[in-house]
Amino acid sequence: MSWGSELWDQFENLEKHTQWGIEYLEKYTKFVKERSEIELNYAKQIRNLSKKYQPKKNSREEEESKYTFCRAFMTTLNELNDYAGQHEVISENLTSQIIAELSRYLQELKSERKSHFHDGRKAQQHIESSWKQLESCKRKFERDCKEADRAQQYFEKMDADINVTKADVEKARQQAQMRHQMASDSKNDYSSYLQKFNQEQNEHYFTIIPNIFQKLQDMEETRIDRLGVCMKTFADVDRQVLPIVGKCLDGMTKAAESIEPKTDSKQVVESYKSGFEPPGDVEFEDYGQAMKRTVSDNSLTSSREAKEKPSGKSKGKLWPFIKNKNKGSGPEDFSHLPPEQRRKKLQAKLDELNKDIQKEMDQRDALTKMKDVYVKNPQMGDPTSVDPRLTEIGQNIEKLQFEVQKFEGWLAEVEERMPSKSDTHRRSGFYETQNNTTVGNTCAQDRESPDGSYTEEQNSETQVKANINTNPTSSTPEFDDEFDDEETLPTIGTCKALYPFEGHNEGTIAVAEGELLYVIEEDKGDGWTRVRRNEEEEGYVPTSYVEVFLETNAKGAMTYI
Repeated sequence: MSWGSELWDQFENLEKHTQWGIEYLEKYTKFVKERSEIELNYAKQIRNLSKKYQPKKNSREEEESKYTFCRAFMTTLNELNDYAGQHEVISENLTSQIIAELSRYLQELKSERKSHFHDGRKAQQHIESSWKQLESCKRKFERDCKEADRAQQYFEKMDADINVTKADVEKARQQAQMRHQMASDSKNDYSSYLQKFNQEQNEHYFTIIPNIFQKLQDMEETRIDRLGVCMKTFADVDRQVLPIVGKCLDGMTKAAESIEPKTDSKQVVESYKSGFEPPGDVEFEDYGQAMKRTVSDNSLTSSREAKEKPSGKSKGKLWPFIKNKNKGSGPEDFSHLPPEQRRKKLQAKLDELNKDIQKEMDQRDALTKMKDVYVKNPQMGDPTSVDPRLTEIGQNIEKLQFEVQKFEGWLAEVEERMPSKSDTHRRSGFYETQNNTTVGNTCAQDRESPDGSYTEEQNSETQVKANINTNPTSSTPEFDDEFDDEETLPTIGTCKALYPFEGHNEGTIAVAEGELLYVIEEDKGDGWTRVRRNEEEEGYVPTSYVEVFLETNAKGAMTYI
C-alpha cells in the first residue's frame, strides 16, 4: 500500500506519526546508551573486585603460591579480570556500532523529514492559493451576470416606456450590452481558471502529494529497518564475546579442578618441617639410691626445682608450641628458623643470587661484544664509553659472589648441624653407658637463636647452678651445641647496654641505653649475646652494644649439647 494514494488527505496525521517514529528511535538510542554505561560500570566493579583480592607483593604471596587452592583462586581472579574485559568490549561495541550510528542517522532523518514536509506544505499552500483565485473568479462571474441581468431588465423597461426618449433607451441598451460583454468575459476567465485549477488539483493529489508521501513512507520504512538492524546488532554484540566468556568460565572450572588437597597437605609439611627428631622417652630416675644418684642435665624436672619454683611459672616443655613474642623479618642468615626451614631459605637465596650473577654476566658479555664492535668500527661508537658500565658490572659480580660464598658457608653450617635420625638412640645409649643407675633425659627441648644454633637448657636457674657446682664434668662432648630446653637458663653474669637496640627481629629483645640485664648465654662468635630482663623477657642483643661482666665461676661452665 502507498501512503500517497491511501493517505492523500492525512498530511497532519503523517506529520505526527513520523515525529513519533523519530522520538521512538531516540528513546531506543538512550536505552542502548544506558545499557552501555551499565556494562562499563559492571566491568569496572569486576576489575576492582579482582584487584582487591589479588595477593599483595610481599613474602606472603610467595608462600600462598605454593598451594594449589591459592593458585586456583589467583587463576580465577585473572579469568574474572578477562571476563570484565569482555563486558568492556560489549560497552565499546554498543557505543560504536549502535549509539554512534543511530545518533548520526537521527540527524539525517530529522533533516530529511523536515525537507519532505516543507515540500508538502508548499504544495498545500499553492493549491489553497489556486482555490482562492478560482473562488474569486467565480464570484466575479456571478456578480457580472447579475449586473448584466439587471442592465437587460432596465433596458427592456426603458424600451417599453413611451415616455422615455430614444436617447435614454439607446443608452440603456448600450449599458446592457456592456454588462453582457463583461459577464461573458468573466465567464471565459472563470472557465479558463477552473480548467487550470482542476489540472493543478489533479497534479497536486495524484502526483505531488503522492511523491512526497512516498518519500515519507520510504523514510519511515528505512527508519524501522535501521531500528531492526540495531536490535540485531544489540544481540550480536553479546554473542560475539560469548566464546571468550566461555573460555574464561572454562578457565575458572579448570582452576577449581586443579586443586589437590593431598598436594597442599604435603606442602604444609615442606613449609613447616623443622628437621628435628621427636623427643625420646623420658626415662626413670631412681631417687631411692641417694648415694648413687647424680643430677641429670637432661631431667625434665627436679625436686629442688619443684620446691623453689611453681610448675605454672616454668616455660612449657613442648617447644614446637611455644610462640616467640618478638616478630620481625629475621636476621640475614635466617638463623631464627628451624634447621630444615633455614636450609630451604638459604638454598632459595643462593639460587636467587646465582640468577643475578648470571644476569650480570650476560650483560657483561653483551657489553664486551659491543666494545669489540666499536674497536673494529670506530665510526659506530667510542669503545671507552662502555668501560664505566663494565667496571660497574664487574663490581656487582664480585659483590654477588661474596654474598654467594657467605650464604654457602651458612648452608654448609646448617647441613653439618642437621640432626640424623639416629640421634635419639645415640643419646640414650650414651647415658646408659655413663651411669646405669642414673637415667638421662633424651628429650632435648630446643630453642631458637639468631645464629641458628640450638642449646639444651636446664630446668631452672637455681637447679643448673647446683649442677654446675656439684658436677662440672657432666657435659656430653659427643653432642654439639645444637639444642636447648625452653626452660629458664642460669645467669652467668650481667651486662650494661652501651647503645639503644630496638630488637625488631624474631628472637631479639629491645634494650635502652644504660639498662642493666642478666647474661644467660655468651657470644659464641656470631656477634650475639643472650640476655634476660625478667622471667618472661629474654632474647639476643648485639655483643658490640653491651658491656659484659661474667661471673668467674660461671664462665665456661655451661654445657651445650
